[in-house]
Amino acid sequence: MTVLAHTFTGEGPGPWVLLFPLVWATVVVGAVLLLRRVARRGGPGFRRLGGETPLDLLGRRYATGEIGAEEFRERRAVLAETPGR
Repeated sequence: MTVLAHTFTGEGPGPWVLLFPLVWATVVVGAVLLLRRVARRGGPGFRRLGGETPLDLLGRRYATGEIGAEEFRERRAVLAETPGR
């Protein structure tokens, strides 16, 4: 019978072979934490309207003349209404 981590007779790879699963677990956990952090901060590939809220975007479009006053008021009212009413 072959023992994976036999330490007393010098046979087998030794106890250091048990370190490999810990190294891979550390790599996987580190990658998951890094991806969560990038996603939470809105890093490259995860951008959300350039940090603007929909109301900020609407205000900017009105200020640049893309939309008129009446359309601005209508859309602002829609954004301000509470869902479910």
